[in-house]
Amino acid sequence: MIDVRRMQVLRAVITSGSVTAAAAHLGYTPSAISQQITALEKEAGIALLERVGRGVRPTEAGLLLTRYTAVISERLAEAETALADLRAGREGRLTVRYFASVGPTLLAPALARVRREHPAVAIDPRLADPDDAVAEVYEGDADLALVVRPPAEAPRRGLQVVHLLDDPYRAVLPAGHPLAAKRVLDLTDLAGEPWVLSEPPGPCLAPVTDACAAAGFSPDFASTSQDYATAQGFVAAGLGVTLVPRLGLSARHPGVAVRRLRHPEPPRAIHAVVRSGSLERPVLRTLLDAFREAAGAGRRMPGAEGRVARRTRSGS
Repeated sequence: MIDVRRMQVLRAVITSGSVTAAAAHLGYTPSAISQQITALEKEAGIALLERVGRGVRPTEAGLLLTRYTAVISERLAEAETALADLRAGREGRLTVRYFASVGPTLLAPALARVRREHPAVAIDPRLADPDDAVAEVYEGDADLALVVRPPAEAPRRGLQVVHLLDDPYRAVLPAGHPLAAKRVLDLTDLAGEPWVLSEPPGPCLAPVTDACAAAGFSPDFASTSQDYATAQGFVAAGLGVTLVPRLGLSARHPGVAVRRLRHPEPPRAIHAVVRSGSLERPVLRTLLDAFREAAGAGRRMPGAEGRVARRTRSGS
């Protein structure tokens, strides 16, 4: 295989007209330049230079190789510029996989910040099953996956897990429910109520059932829904109560009351899964910072529980 660096040395010799001039230009000794040319001729299997007086001139093969050297050097310069832009976050592609309830309140503002700070980076956010999303990160088909339960084998698979926030669950009641008069509910207040199952078994349901077990009861799931919007509709219709994480309440049903919980307040922990080493990318660091910023902004927003409580006290 022909060495590209030796091709560049050959080009310097041909353009300068002598080994000595090329050595002075490149900062090498004439002996080192001659050794590089000799090695290149062995790789090419043909003479590349011939002596003319005190200088040298290219053979036909030397001219041919020099033309390709010019093209290769131009492409290498372009590649170096592209790599510099990628390292600095000035170009590239960012692929993100997420689950539905983090889309409006966490992902959307975070991606807006990335677009402002890295406008040349193409962003590809897609809704995906968390297990599939982690597999895509592992395979290199995605840069980041948002998950609730990080994979236990992440370090072994060359993945890194970054904790972003704890998303607390809220009690969701029919607006006219007697418990809606309270600003904060003990989890045991809901022990005797029929429950609406708001999501399928898995990492988001486990914090709810674990918290109920810690409070000394098992919820009586009388109705089943596997998305938060439908679950709120079931609650508004009087089919039961449910728990929904705060980020899952970005679209509030007008017929429900939302209340904070205590003793205990179950949270779900939201993580980002990335490939180890990829956090060196500025655009990925910006995205993680933006997630934390969006999470903090969400915590500072006035909750629907406060607005409903004021309407209850005023009788409206």
